[in-house]
Amino acid sequence: MTRLGAILAGGKATRFGSDKAAAQLDGLSLIDHVIARIEPQCDAIAICGRAHGEYISLPDRPFPSEGPLSGLNAALRYAAEQGFDEILSVACDNADLPVDLADQLGLAPSYVVEQPVIGLWPAILAPKLEGWMRMQNKRAMMAWIDECAARPVTLREPIANINSPEDLELLKQSAGTRAGDNGKSVP
Repeated sequence: MTRLGAILAGGKATRFGSDKAAAQLDGLSLIDHVIARIEPQCDAIAICGRAHGEYISLPDRPFPSEGPLSGLNAALRYAAEQGFDEILSVACDNADLPVDLADQLGLAPSYVVEQPVIGLWPAILAPKLEGWMRMQNKRAMMAWIDECAARPVTLREPIANINSPEDLELLKQSAGTRAGDNGKSVP
């Protein structure tokens, strides 16, 4: 089973007020924290909606700035074309992801109840999502979840939802949420 890690990073971050992916936490950008958390769980990493370092960069599909489904669509298409079996999708601000996220999600398709952009998706869904997006006016993640009958999963620990600088400050203050299995801070 080969897995592509897809970091959805094409949003405008209007509620945050600046580039959320570049916001700093413990000396690293939020997107770098996300990469550190999912890279050991994946065979490759793709950044959807922007370029970042040497990682695979995928433009949103079929249109830019259409929300997280555009990034998911781009990742599924790339995964299918490159022979990946599934993708693990996360947002660029999910800095405190569990180090066993894919295991907690189980079989694809599945998603995190509290944050449905976090999910495990079989690459064979690529043509279905592409067609569905071109025919739908409502490009909502929950509508797609219903369409593909994804399984809801509640994680053992909640993941911070960083929509504002205040949310980021709360995460900075709760160092315990970023502790790894050995009690040491994990980026």
